[in-house]
Amino acid sequence: MSTLDRVRHQLKAHPLALDAILAVGVLLCMVAGSFVDPHGPDGVTWGIRTPDPLSLVLIGLSAAALVLRRRAPITVLALTGTFSIIECVTGDPRAPVAMSAVIALYTVASTTDRPTTWRVGLLTMTVLTAAAMLGGPLPWYAQENLGIFAWTGIGATAGDAVRSRRAFVQAIQDRAEKAERTREEEARRRVAEERLRIARDLHDVVAHHIALVNVQAGVAAHVMDKRPDQAKEALSHVREASRSALNELRATVGLLRQSGDPEAPTEPAPGLDRLDELVGTFRSAGLHVEVARADAGTTLPAAVDLAAYRVIQEALTNVQKHAGGEAKAEVSVVRVGPNIEITVLDNGAGEDDGPADGGGHGLLGMRERVTALRGTLTTGPRYGGGFRVHAILPVKTRGRGAADTV
Repeated sequence: MSTLDRVRHQLKAHPLALDAILAVGVLLCMVAGSFVDPHGPDGVTWGIRTPDPLSLVLIGLSAAALVLRRRAPITVLALTGTFSIIECVTGDPRAPVAMSAVIALYTVASTTDRPTTWRVGLLTMTVLTAAAMLGGPLPWYAQENLGIFAWTGIGATAGDAVRSRRAFVQAIQDRAEKAERTREEEARRRVAEERLRIARDLHDVVAHHIALVNVQAGVAAHVMDKRPDQAKEALSHVREASRSALNELRATVGLLRQSGDPEAPTEPAPGLDRLDELVGTFRSAGLHVEVARADAGTTLPAAVDLAAYRVIQEALTNVQKHAGGEAKAEVSVVRVGPNIEITVLDNGAGEDDGPADGGGHGLLGMRERVTALRGTLTTGPRYGGGFRVHAILPVKTRGRGAADTV
């Protein structure tokens, strides 16, 4: 930092000292002007004159008042304006006391609003000019009188221009700060949404496959001694479910390990075209599942297709976990107008009628997926026993945010 920059920084940090320096400079200019006479006997010539003692006193008082111009701008303007009026009426020859009023008017205009500048500026210009023209010793058309009118107008205009520029710069800074905060908030929001998406995917993958592994392992342990062939078949299902779970977990965790934007997946995301494969895994675990579809010819967006698949997967997993070994489930996929409706019913055989709303994250994850696509999800016990999951998903998604969320 150069010496000039350090001085400028110190002056900005101590505005009272800066105003004191300004007051001294204005004082020197007014004193020098009071001793100079531009009117000579042969026209416009420069000469030396002797100011009145009262003029020197008014010069000193008006310069001293400028030290407080930022703390009390209106009061300082009133004082300097009063001193200027006294000088205009009594000064002969006249001293440039009005210079202090011009500085004070500039301060008022630069620190207040435009309506205040208009009112105070017009009042100051009118009063000072009228006092000089009507009460002074010079003719009303003298250049000094017109000079007071011009300089007060310049002071008000310059102050208003400085205030406008300062407000413009501040507005730009505020917009930049707001934009920065918005970017940070958007980044945090996207991170939170991505964490929720990954959490939902991990939950769906782990819950589904671990439930199947648990069932098949129990079957294998039960029939190991008496029916080894059936135990082998159950263990084969355990191996397939474990391999599928590991593959999906590897794909999900692989996305987390990438430092930049994830590359396109090598396998398509699961959708309703793999519904038979999904239902087959549950049937192999002993769950009786019936499927009815009335969506022939419907092409779903990837986000809707994945959400429909996950809803069915999670609903059947809950049936497998909560409805008991003798449970039966019904899955229906129906195209109804602009929507596709997914319904999963079970008969509730067993001790539990269905998953409790607060017992886990399965129902919450389903609801988040459906809501992100601007669909609706209703879940609850059925009359007479069992549980019902009903999702309505729009065939066409609206907006990019929904696809990103799912």
